[in-house]
Amino acid sequence: MPQRAWNKKRERQYEHIKEGLEERGRSEDTAEEIAARTVNKERARAGEARESSRTSTDDISSSRRGGLRSHSGSGGRTKAQLYEEAKRKNVKGRSSMSKSQLERAVGR
Repeated sequence: MPQRAWNKKRERQYEHIKEGLEERGRSEDTAEEIAARTVNKERARAGEARESSRTSTDDISSSRRGGLRSHSGSGGRTKAQLYEEAKRKNVKGRSSMSKSQLERAVGR
């Protein structure tokens, strides 16, 4: 889905994000949409896009948000991320577990 308006850097960024999402179990269509939205938001933040919404330019950057989520800071991983890991590890009863139970089950 890379567009002509994207430069080589943005095309590489799109492919990197898309591949990472697919590795984590997202469908190809969903991965393409999320990757395109992320790249377009970064383009808007960098002033590369002709049009941009206020949330695209004023909000926390996508890479910063991902970096904050990847560490076990205030919230750590989301419940959905913990659930996906539990699914990969075949944890029994994962669908009815709370976030804290999932954290214990996947060995946080």
